[in-house]
Amino acid sequence: MVNFRAVVVAALLLLCGLQPVAAQDVTLSSPDGAVEITGNLLGFDGEFYRVDTKFGELTVDGSGVSCEGPGCPSLSDFVAEITLSGSAAMAEILLPALIEGYALRNGYQTHRNKLAGQDFEYLLRKAGGGTAARFVFAVSDTDQGFADLLDDAADIVMAQREVREEELSLAQARGLGDLTQPARSRVLALDALVPIVAPDNPVQNIDLPSLIAVLRGDIDNWSALNGPDAPISTHVPLDGFGIAQLIEDEFGLTSGLPAQAQQHERLDALARYVAIDPFALGLGLYSQIGAARALRLGGDCGFGLQVGRQAIKTEDYPITAPLFLYLPARRLPKIGREFLSYVRGPAAQIVIRRAGFVDQAPERIGLNRQGNRLANAIASAGAEVGLSELARLVDKVDGMDRLTTTFRFETGSARPDAQSRGNIEQLARDLESGVYDGRKLMFVGFSDGEGPAAANRDIALKRATAVWDAITETSETANLSLVDVSVEAFGEAMPMACDDSDWGRKVNRRVEVWVR
Repeated sequence: MVNFRAVVVAALLLLCGLQPVAAQDVTLSSPDGAVEITGNLLGFDGEFYRVDTKFGELTVDGSGVSCEGPGCPSLSDFVAEITLSGSAAMAEILLPALIEGYALRNGYQTHRNKLAGQDFEYLLRKAGGGTAARFVFAVSDTDQGFADLLDDAADIVMAQREVREEELSLAQARGLGDLTQPARSRVLALDALVPIVAPDNPVQNIDLPSLIAVLRGDIDNWSALNGPDAPISTHVPLDGFGIAQLIEDEFGLTSGLPAQAQQHERLDALARYVAIDPFALGLGLYSQIGAARALRLGGDCGFGLQVGRQAIKTEDYPITAPLFLYLPARRLPKIGREFLSYVRGPAAQIVIRRAGFVDQAPERIGLNRQGNRLANAIASAGAEVGLSELARLVDKVDGMDRLTTTFRFETGSARPDAQSRGNIEQLARDLESGVYDGRKLMFVGFSDGEGPAAANRDIALKRATAVWDAITETSETANLSLVDVSVEAFGEAMPMACDDSDWGRKVNRRVEVWVR
């Protein structure tokens, strides 16, 4: 029998979920017997019990109770179990590399076992030989990863795209809360969608509207792209995979990828096919270019954007493809929480980079390495934004470096995009740890060229101020008095891309961070 006092005490404890186990009868009792909770054990993470009682689901601190009944777990040889489900591409190299790195850093030995199909597991063993944790990989695709999370069959989703509206609605309907919240989603690593061709293909540039037209089948000959009179052989990821869904979302391909295109399950194979076919055009990932060559993204104004590590970090390259982890609204075992903390740290960023992906560690770009940007700004100067405004910009950033930490916004919204939300947390953590103590940080807002220049400068200033406010709110323990912070705006003074397209205007709307 659960008495009233027990219900009150348990209800005040942390209400979160734990690792699922087979539901069995247990009774949790306080040392003096005053508190007694009986129900079905739903989970145990080595520290907390999760019990389904007739009063609802309760979470109880295991240090303050004893457990009796057939469902009671062993406290002495507890093995943490964490199930990761979703993207095969992320499960192939990236996550195993991070688990190996975490284990090495924390003194665990790893042992990998093959399971059914593509599934596998990593056992983390202590120096004495006992198993501390079991990381199970349910390898499929992003869709299945979200389905497993919604069914309480996964602890972490490996996703190559953001959660979709229908998945958000299902999560909320099942009481799982908002999957877009920072505690529930995070960017693990960065990548980018890249149009690729064979090294000897004469075409060097393509604009996004033309790329979309190729994907839709509206352009099928290289002559329309200033190339030879030859049919375009199009190569894309396999339909239904997370990266294919990202392409559909990014380019508005509501009817899916073109039927005439050759689809590939593996993107390294896609790049190999493109590299040996002089008339092929593929859309793959930066991390999987191989021997193929990436086309520059251009526009009628003459600006061109070349993919590269720093361009992906800054989102100056417009079609980035972050890799996500999504988490349930319940408590993971301690070793799972430690692993998630590790993957955000500097040691993990080195592992991510060595695995072939773009890490999120901030880099500094000196002013003397930004000649193309300044040249574009000078070429674009006119009646509304004169050279005097560019001179003011150069004077303000003189002696400073631009951080790759940049903030951009969702289309038609003032909300930072997924990569930028991660940048807010990253910069907040750096401020809390004192990375920028004694330094000067300047948040600089830029806009597109639509509308009056003065109004655009005001909008850019508001965005830069909003970004700094969000960082201030997130960095709760930082001593901001030790950092010299200022906010500036130059509106449309330094365009990154042509303003004649939605993607170009989105690239130009940004908040940069400069440091000295």
